[in-house]
Amino acid sequence: MSFPITPLSPAEVSAAIARLKVRKAPGYDLISGKVLQELPPTAVVLLTTLYNSMLRLSYYPLLWKFAQIIMVPKPGKPTHEVTCYRPISLLPILSKIFETLLMKRLQSDVDLSHQIPGYQFGFRPGHSPIQQAYRVVNKIVTSLEERTLCTAVFLDIAQAFDKVWHTGLLYKLKATLPGPYYLLLKSYLTDRYFQVRYNGTYSDCHEVKSGVSQGSVLAPLLYLLFTADLPTTNYTTIATFADDTGLLAVHRDSAVASQRLQSHLILLHNWFVRWKIHVNPAKSAHITCTTRHATCPPVFLHTTPIPAKYDVKYLGLHLDRQLT
Repeated sequence: MSFPITPLSPAEVSAAIARLKVRKAPGYDLISGKVLQELPPTAVVLLTTLYNSMLRLSYYPLLWKFAQIIMVPKPGKPTHEVTCYRPISLLPILSKIFETLLMKRLQSDVDLSHQIPGYQFGFRPGHSPIQQAYRVVNKIVTSLEERTLCTAVFLDIAQAFDKVWHTGLLYKLKATLPGPYYLLLKSYLTDRYFQVRYNGTYSDCHEVKSGVSQGSVLAPLLYLLFTADLPTTNYTTIATFADDTGLLAVHRDSAVASQRLQSHLILLHNWFVRWKIHVNPAKSAHITCTTRHATCPPVFLHTTPIPAKYDVKYLGLHLDRQLT
């Protein structure tokens, strides 16, 4: 049993509408931010009543769970291949406003800082990719100064946001969030549909059976909660920024460093299998950072070796063996 979510006020809704970026493309309903900013006070009160009904009933309207996908061609790519397009998801702006207000309520009622681990720096206030990159580089620099070996793996998570397992996510939300938030997010995740629009032509509607909605306000938080229980060890360092995942192990003996890294990879592989997350070993990278003429033995994800490279790219930084 939990207290109901505090109702929204017309002032909160009006302030959220005022902060809208008018150049944002509208969803299928064609209701733009500019239209909403011209609403009279009476309409804002009616919209607030609708939002509060959603909070009270723990129900997310079906029409606000419909996404229109726009296919944007990638520069310099052939136009006859589907993989050469970047899909952009357009959601109704009225839905995004409610998500923004719900996020504020959630942050005030739940201490999310204790739900999300300290090594996760993505989509969190007070955290940035620069700070996470500094954390990784500082670990490597310390090992170089002590003339030890720092072996690291950077994993490539395939379609991380699009492949979130709904059943597993709801299981974790039920254990993490108060009842009213869980029931509302359960309604939010179920019965979602999308349609592709290209050159004025529309595809059939299809149900979204996995993933968190691209372009939604709640999607980053839902992904962070889904991956909040990544296994850790006392002898390795894990660094994540959303789905960008790095593991580091330091030791004077190359075999011991790789063994520590391999032990952590085994734990992660079991976790990935359990929660239906796919990792692409061929696109992942293994690197040894040291000033010595030594290289750590290879490591594997399940039975697939992770390619050893002289330099890797992480959060926009190119890291080589000696950080040059």
